[in-house]
Amino acid sequence: MAMARWWRLLSLLVLVACAWEGGTAHARDQGAGTGCMPDGLKGSTVRATLKLEQHKRSVPWLVSEMTVKVPRQWPLAKQLTFGEKSKQYQMAMRCLLLGDEAPGSRNEWHPRNPVVTARDSEVTVRYVAYDWITAESPVVVGPWEIIPAGKTWMIELWPRTLRTIRWERITVDLGGLDFNDLAERASESTGNKLVWINKLPEEVQVEVDPPWQRWLPVRLGKSVLVKAGLASWWVCASILMAWTAMRAKRADAAAAREAARPDAEVTPRPSAGGSDPDTGHGSRLTRTMLEWAGLSAGVALALLLSPQKPFRPLMGALLYIPAGMGLILAARPWSPGVSPTAPGTALDEPARPADTQRRQALAVVVTTCAVAGIGLLVIPAHDLFGLPWSLEVKTTNRRGRIGLALLGLVTVWLWLAAMVAWAWRFAREGGLLRQPTQKRKSWTGRWDEAPVQCVIIVGCLLANVAMALLACAWWFNKRRWTRVNWLVEQRDPSGYNDSLNKLLERFSYTDLRWTFAYSWVLTGVALLALLRFRNRPPRAHDRPRYERFPLGPSKPDILLTVSLFAFFVGVRAAKFAGASGLSVVWLVLNIVAVYVALALGRRWSVFSQMGERFCAVRLGTDQHRSELLEKAHRYRNANHQMHLLDRGHAEGVTCDQLEEKLRQLHQWLVTACEGVDPPEHISVLDVALAWGPEGRWWSNAARAGRLAFWFGTPATALLLYYQTQDPYGRQHVLDSPTGLPEFAANLILYQMAWAVAGFTLGALWRLLPGRRSQARAWILAAAYGLPMVLAAALVKVMDTDPLPLLLYAALLLVVLTLTSIWMDMATFRQERQYWPSRFALLLSIYQLRGLSGQITWILAQVGAVVTIFVNLTRH
Repeated sequence: MAMARWWRLLSLLVLVACAWEGGTAHARDQGAGTGCMPDGLKGSTVRATLKLEQHKRSVPWLVSEMTVKVPRQWPLAKQLTFGEKSKQYQMAMRCLLLGDEAPGSRNEWHPRNPVVTARDSEVTVRYVAYDWITAESPVVVGPWEIIPAGKTWMIELWPRTLRTIRWERITVDLGGLDFNDLAERASESTGNKLVWINKLPEEVQVEVDPPWQRWLPVRLGKSVLVKAGLASWWVCASILMAWTAMRAKRADAAAAREAARPDAEVTPRPSAGGSDPDTGHGSRLTRTMLEWAGLSAGVALALLLSPQKPFRPLMGALLYIPAGMGLILAARPWSPGVSPTAPGTALDEPARPADTQRRQALAVVVTTCAVAGIGLLVIPAHDLFGLPWSLEVKTTNRRGRIGLALLGLVTVWLWLAAMVAWAWRFAREGGLLRQPTQKRKSWTGRWDEAPVQCVIIVGCLLANVAMALLACAWWFNKRRWTRVNWLVEQRDPSGYNDSLNKLLERFSYTDLRWTFAYSWVLTGVALLALLRFRNRPPRAHDRPRYERFPLGPSKPDILLTVSLFAFFVGVRAAKFAGASGLSVVWLVLNIVAVYVALALGRRWSVFSQMGERFCAVRLGTDQHRSELLEKAHRYRNANHQMHLLDRGHAEGVTCDQLEEKLRQLHQWLVTACEGVDPPEHISVLDVALAWGPEGRWWSNAARAGRLAFWFGTPATALLLYYQTQDPYGRQHVLDSPTGLPEFAANLILYQMAWAVAGFTLGALWRLLPGRRSQARAWILAAAYGLPMVLAAALVKVMDTDPLPLLLYAALLLVVLTLTSIWMDMATFRQERQYWPSRFALLLSIYQLRGLSGQITWILAQVGAVVTIFVNLTRH
């Protein structure tokens, strides 16, 4: 009996313990439910809407709108009307919308805080959230959960609160996608929408079948194919750079051999590969380009093929810092350059004393090693910073974060310095730097005189840039922490410290990759440097009395110019088409398209129709150009008098006299064509405008590039404004660690694109078809537009928005048109003193009918830009 009583007592204790554990578990399950008093929400009225926008969007956009009418009987209803920053408001709103959800578990965005409207019997809360589907991972937005899984996406209504009541109205707008109502409880169904009325949330389950244009990018977001596309871009850019350099070298070698022949009639001035004193500079520049082509491709492939997850801080420091040092030392910024005019001039001697190079090399090497040593010092001194040997911050440690920040800043500084060093070497060896004057010294002169001071100034500037990048990353982390911990009245500081630690651990990796991602600009700088080196003006004492100017760039120079256009202008189409992985295709297509335009110019350009004999007799020297401008001035005056005579306003001149003047001017053209009459429609004015404002084609190109740069400034502002109006683009700028730096980089790249487009127009000014300058601008814009047809087809297939692509093309045409008009004004700039305004000068050049046509053409282009932009902003 006693034993039986003990067993009964033991069984009772076990039952009590089980009941206690069950009650505790139930309390844990309720979590905040007991403090939130969810029973008071049973009389609530709920409406929910989910909108999936995917048509003409490269990234599907999810917008959730939820409206809850809470009865006043709920004890926390009054707190919903408190201030948004008060703890009572945040607690009440969290209990209503998030329930017992763990803080920081969702990544949605909110355009604003929930809108609260209080009435006598209820409090209405309108809660809007949005997010994007960018990867195959569940997306939680509002009370909805979307699960992208391959070719099928699941949509479920899974709120954290209000699960047990029937919702008044539930709407899912799928934007025309095919769907399947799994629970088959929908009250209404149309081609785009599903509606449930008075249903429980668990009854809403929808299976969506997105088109391949939407699920394929989500699946391939981080696949090998994307890396392969980026790798092909770097490899192709390096191949193009090496090819242009070697082709230019072979062409110069062939020209030097031709000039050395005993029977050569004319000895041309050797260029980069010739036999003049600058032969060493040309060989050095070509070798530098080949070095960068191989080095950049190797580094890019190493970064792309490295694991997606960054190395641990210790391993990253041991890899990235020595790599940055190696890139700087490989650039050798102390290497001697070439004078922008010619070797041997008094203002910039290329044969500098050896001690100058030694001082420059010493300043660069010592500074590089000192900065790298400061960063690497964190490794042996990890105890001083409170870091473990792996340099990973496990706990909240301010000293540890300082050590990681120092390590990241040093790494980023070294890679930024490497990019600057290579850019300096290209500019120095190609003669791109500003020429010295009586009042100002050149940058090369300052570098020769005070290398230490120059290194300190540049180093401080780069340090500010590195700190700005770190500040942007910190700002992003703070914004993200605030967003994901939305409605948390007491945020855990340790969680924020952990997120800050992870940011600092990844800083050197993310910003290093971002910095090197824009190093392709150095390829353009190298191409421009080689182009400048090959076309530098001769030395003053070697310049002939009557220097003859070439009609246009040589074949190697055309390849360099066209490659610049394709790099900076043409490849932008890939970005606007949403196909950055196909940049190689756009690069090749733009090169081919410009060559097609030049092929048309061989037949239809002004000078091709006039013939080589005319160009040799009437053009090529300053004296010939002055005579041509004087003839063009007479032609314009005669036409103006003819116009006045037709209106009865001319006196002292007859129609026969004016016609005789025009015949004489045309005969001046005929006599230089060896008896072959030039086309009747080509006048002296057409020839003058086709020659351009400068004698050398390089000067024409430089002038057009400067004009296009300034005309492109409003276009850049318009494109950047559109980027900030697009929700996805705006969130990328504001909520990405490199968002703001990328925004600034886009501003610079847009300006460079306009400048390069103008430079190309000026360089090919005499080779492009068309009598009028605006026709040349249109032909070059059409050369960009030919590959854009393929881009438009890709946009159509991928069902994305073609308007950004059209906007960029329209802006390019406007910029080139304005540049061409100002080039015509610059051609007759010596007559500016005779006219009260630039508009009057333009009127004298184009005459009234021609000017009205130009104004109409520009207004039509501006109208097209405005129309496209308005349609873009309405989306």
